[in-house]
Amino acid sequence: MRTLLQNLILILFQALTRLEILNLENVPREGGCLLVCNHLGILDGPLYFAVLPRKDVTGLVADKYRRNPLSRLLVKAARGIWINRESSDFRALRLAANYLKDGGLLGVAPEGTRSPTGALIQGKPGAAFLAEHVGQIPILPAAVTGTEKIFSQFLRLRRPCIRLVFGETFYLPPVDRKQRSAALQKNTDEMMCRIAALLPPAYRGVYAHHPRLEELLATPNLEPAEKHFACHLEGGPSAAGQ
Repeated sequence: MRTLLQNLILILFQALTRLEILNLENVPREGGCLLVCNHLGILDGPLYFAVLPRKDVTGLVADKYRRNPLSRLLVKAARGIWINRESSDFRALRLAANYLKDGGLLGVAPEGTRSPTGALIQGKPGAAFLAEHVGQIPILPAAVTGTEKIFSQFLRLRRPCIRLVFGETFYLPPVDRKQRSAALQKNTDEMMCRIAALLPPAYRGVYAHHPRLEELLATPNLEPAEKHFACHLEGGPSAAGQ
């Protein structure tokens, strides 16, 4: 059921959109891995579920999607973990930590919600908190563009351009217990800047001028994100969920 659903979703994306994927080889093929990504639209989750070359891909999913029968089906197939984003859902975080410790790949959007503008908004400390409790685990940054425009493009009878980029895995430093809040914020910024480095400038939002992002972009072997693709987006980001 799971493999069939993954293949079906991928076929639909390939048929209905101009899907471009870069650096899929950066995805660890086994072992615990925390994927951190931006969040533009409702189809982000199904896209990652279909594209990632592992059978143990799952993620944290907002409780609000329980009301949608199709969402419930997808989350069940992906063994997703429901989370209440309106409170400190320690049960969900405990399940997520255990999943990672058991060697699974789990995805989370540090922003905590879909961006209302399409550009990055301030990351929340939940992903850094999760990484702290798991211990030393590879963090895989990823960035998607174009999913916020899928439905508006369909209404214009166009095949939307979807770009998905995977960065290199990295590790976060241990959290200093004496300055825990500051350390979690620094780790959150590190994750968000790693995501921002994979995005075109118009999508970098509040991290566009972050000093850490400027350091990452100055890395000699890091090419500008907009040069990676043959498929060019029309304009910048638009309101998510369209």
